[in-house]
Amino acid sequence: MTSEEIYTKLQPIIAAYLPEDVSAENIKKDADLTQELNINSAHLVDVVLDVEDAFDIELSNNDLESLRTVNDAIAIIANKVEN
Repeated sequence: MTSEEIYTKLQPIIAAYLPEDVSAENIKKDADLTQELNINSAHLVDVVLDVEDAFDIELSNNDLESLRTVNDAIAIIANKVEN
């Protein structure tokens, strides 16, 4: 699975948890999930659970600690999908 395919599949997952004042168009690869996209910590957990289901992977606590941007998510998912 390419990073572009992961990004395409990841966008609607993230979009489901955006606050009303943030457009899905803001889901750029370099966007910070909590700072720029305003996803709160509770919704970030929901994003992680949805990602695990959608990609059939399991994220560790270390993965979660390094999850800051959309690009981080893509890299973590790509690594998990390959293994």
